[in-house]
Amino acid sequence: MASADLTAELECSVCLNIYTDPVTLRCGHNFCRVCIDRVLDTQEVSGGYSCPECREKFPDRPALHRNIKLRNIAETFLSAQPDPEESGVFCTYCVDSPVPAVRSCLHCEVSLCDKHLRVHKKSPEHILCDPTLSMESRKCSVHKKILEYYCTEDDTCVCKFCVTGEHRGHQMDMMDEASEKKKTTLRNVLQKHLTKREETEERVQSLQEHRRKVEEEAAGDTERVTVLFRDLRRRLEDLEKRALREISGRAERISISIRDLEIKKEELSRKMRHIEELCNMTDPLTVLQESDTGDLCDTEDGDNEDRERHEELLHDGGGLGVAGVLHTGLSDIITEVNVYFYLQGAADILLDGITAHNNLQISDDRKTVSRSDRNQNYPETPERFQYYAQVMSSQSFSSGRHYWEVDVGESDWWRVGMCYPSIERGGQQSLIGENKMSWGFNKRDDQYYVTHDSNKIPLPPNVSSNRVRIYLDYEAGRISFYDLCDPIRHLHTFTTTFTEPLHAGIRVKKGSIKICGGRQEM
Repeated sequence: MASADLTAELECSVCLNIYTDPVTLRCGHNFCRVCIDRVLDTQEVSGGYSCPECREKFPDRPALHRNIKLRNIAETFLSAQPDPEESGVFCTYCVDSPVPAVRSCLHCEVSLCDKHLRVHKKSPEHILCDPTLSMESRKCSVHKKILEYYCTEDDTCVCKFCVTGEHRGHQMDMMDEASEKKKTTLRNVLQKHLTKREETEERVQSLQEHRRKVEEEAAGDTERVTVLFRDLRRRLEDLEKRALREISGRAERISISIRDLEIKKEELSRKMRHIEELCNMTDPLTVLQESDTGDLCDTEDGDNEDRERHEELLHDGGGLGVAGVLHTGLSDIITEVNVYFYLQGAADILLDGITAHNNLQISDDRKTVSRSDRNQNYPETPERFQYYAQVMSSQSFSSGRHYWEVDVGESDWWRVGMCYPSIERGGQQSLIGENKMSWGFNKRDDQYYVTHDSNKIPLPPNVSSNRVRIYLDYEAGRISFYDLCDPIRHLHTFTTTFTEPLHAGIRVKKGSIKICGGRQEM
């Protein structure tokens, strides 16, 4: 439907404007609510009601029913129309006062308001368009005729004389058809832009969500940085003291050795004087009855030890000892930084019930293992530990950095660590840490130690927390154990080259142990 025809259909017959809040009478005709109320108020005085359009009479004041669909159509139509006031185009025929034009006729080169548009000729040569002041731009600059065609070869609009003139033989489309083709192309482009905008919006939302998480984590990160640098300063101060002690200790060790040698020299001098006295005696009996001649004749007392100490002090590397202290201390500090920043948060590690010994109970969430005096009568499987009350994790790790944590509670006899899947499941060689296939951290009564291949390394007894962290760097070949006190304390690190995937492993002799979590850092 043409815009002018649609305008006529959407006009209220009372105010001759587009419907505002349209309502319907029983006869089916529509009016603006304000307009029909005003008409019915006027009719009320005369005592009779009728439709202003078809004159159908009503015995009483007719009820008004809102026409929601018509209202939506009218509002959509109005929103699509150019604002006559903004366009500055006014009706050519309204000379008394300027009235905004709603359409322009290219044939007559005039602009028309609603009132004059209704009486304007509607023959085909009268081409209507949106209100415009530049009608010349819609005509051919050569023939001064209305542009009606589109030359697809030259990408330009032409008039009917151009078709038979300089554009003869070119592919021509009517402007409406060419416009629709271009709109189709533009709609396709629009759809692509919409898709890209949606993808961009998703990225924006994703980053906004990530920013919210980062902001939420900022407080925790700030606290961790503060704690870390406080701990680093303490560790660096301790390392400085150890290095300075190593430097000053070198001279002190030489001084002690000099003191010991001076004492020995005095003792030798005493023995020499005594021997000289005996040699100068003329009484044989006195010489023979001397009781400590055995001590006087011992010339090898401590000589080997003195020579070794002398050579060691003379060839002491000095700076090499300091470098060793610094290298070991700084290596521990770097490990601590890794713990703070590479490993924040924890993911699930679950126990594998198929490997659990018959005296172990596994919780439903597969995170807690408890020692039981009652045989659980699990099915016999090659994977199940038969000799020691142990269990492995269902996950294995063959690359990357990982850690997991356990709460040992009040249990005073346990082992935690990591093992290859090839570890034996029966016999004494199946105990975690007592073979080449496993590495363990153990507590028995008040004693702590780490072990691998039956080699036990005692640890200080002051492990202060009930929570232990096991850290794995597979490529670096490192398994480290930490006491999760405040600040975190490094206990020991094993270094090797791994040849198989690694599983978490737990042995419970008394009580229960709970897995608190784990994490992978690729």
